Amino acid sequence: LPEFDAVHAPIAYWAARTPNETAIDDGSLRLSFQALSEQVHARASALRAAPSPVWIDDTATPGEQLVSFLAANAAGHAAAIGDPDWSPAVRRQVMELLDARSSDALAGHSRVPTGSFYVGFTSGSTGLPKGFVRSHRSWTSSFQACFEAFGPSARTTLLAPGRLSHSLFLFGALLGLWSGAGVRLQARFAAAAALKTLLQGHARSVIAVPSQLIVMLEHAQRHGPQKIEQTQLVMIGGAPWPRARTPQLQVLFPNARIVEFYGASETSFIAWTDSRADLPPTAVGRPFPSVDLHIAPTGAASKKATPSAALPGLIYVRSPMLFTGYATATPCEGPTLARDGEWTSVGDMGHLDSEGLLHLAGRQQRMFVVQGKNLFPEEVEQVLTDHPSIASASVQAASDAIRGMRAVAILEVVQPVDRSTLAAWCHERLESYKTPRRIYVCASWPRTPSGKTDHALLGRLLADYPGGPPGWELLQWRRQSP
Repeated sequence: LPEFDAVHAPIAYWAARTPNETAIDDGSLRLSFQALSEQVHARASALRAAPSPVWIDDTATPGEQLVSFLAANAAGHAAAIGDPDWSPAVRRQVMELLDARSSDALAGHSRVPTGSFYVGFTSGSTGLPKGFVRSHRSWTSSFQACFEAFGPSARTTLLAPGRLSHSLFLFGALLGLWSGAGVRLQARFAAAAALKTLLQGHARSVIAVPSQLIVMLEHAQRHGPQKIEQTQLVMIGGAPWPRARTPQLQVLFPNARIVEFYGASETSFIAWTDSRADLPPTAVGRPFPSVDLHIAPTGAASKKATPSAALPGLIYVRSPMLFTGYATATPCEGPTLARDGEWTSVGDMGHLDSEGLLHLAGRQQRMFVVQGKNLFPEEVEQVLTDHPSIASASVQAASDAIRGMRAVAILEVVQPVDRSTLAAWCHERLESYKTPRRIYVCASWPRTPSGKTDHALLGRLLADYPGGPPGWELLQWRRQSP
């Protein structure tokens, strides 16, 4: 494959070499590479005079969105994809911040620099989505990193079963086109449809968030199929994967390589690993070949400081895959992002072990102190979700007259469980102070548009209702006999 300097560039290449191969199929729109190339060229001609970024219609089918996205790129613009679940007020605020007539633009400081191809959105601490800007090079480098790390199976037809407003699925869609194998899309995730696509061999690789794979596992256990032998690669990203379920995935996809990758909207890939149930729960893998890491102690003014080996520090990243900057954040980039020259940290903390394996402690802004010791909620959440009764977990800080703060857990359960069972489970795997002192069950589990647990919303609900909001059940020490 030649070296391309733009995300949309391979479309014409594959149209010339494999014109009749299916490029895009979303169930309602199916385009060959030749048809895709023709549509991209035609739409690009009409977009050349349009202001940048070009907003993509988030009510269109994912196939139509992808064609419009590529056309905007071919016309020399960045494309922006909002979330269809945004309220009108949020949509208006975001669009105003990106408006070409903004004060920044009038001052000559464009929010979307030349060479950008994409404005995506991630959750902001104020509730307003933050628009992050990506250059062509940042994602063309990411495609190459994917091929180098995951091997030939990354060049197979790929299933991206989620909205393209989520950068993970947009990346998967463009990866499928970049490789020439094509992509299969879903406007809304449906486990049965995803399993059918894979079972029939219409896609031989899949990129998914953990919650989707868990639903697929549960659907397969209830309705089948028991095995999908055609799948060659399962890529897991977006949130921590409960590795206790990896053996189940291996049974469902017996011929697939199952990989987890760690990264962020601002960094793309950072580290990856083949998924194994016996991996330490904090381990997220080894850095991708083009990624340099530095761990700086908490409170350090820059990445140049040397951390203590016994304590986690801020993870700084240097790679060709880093983002350009934020397009909507005001008045600055945000409290968790730190930059020092070529190095960037998104506020994650961790350490590198003697074998070069990156261990993730958690996000700096979520850490709290119990009995004078740092507690990272992510560590406790990982232990809880490894229990077969727990689908999702959120660990929050609550005031405690003796300890100052204590850990409270909120759970989404798949089967009944009592607090004594979970306390014993945690005590076997965690230091005593990390075991939640109070546990709630939330039946209606809140998620962000990207499919992650909405920890911020759960924290606000707990703060507003210290005894537990309506609809939450306080988990009893022992289950009552029926």
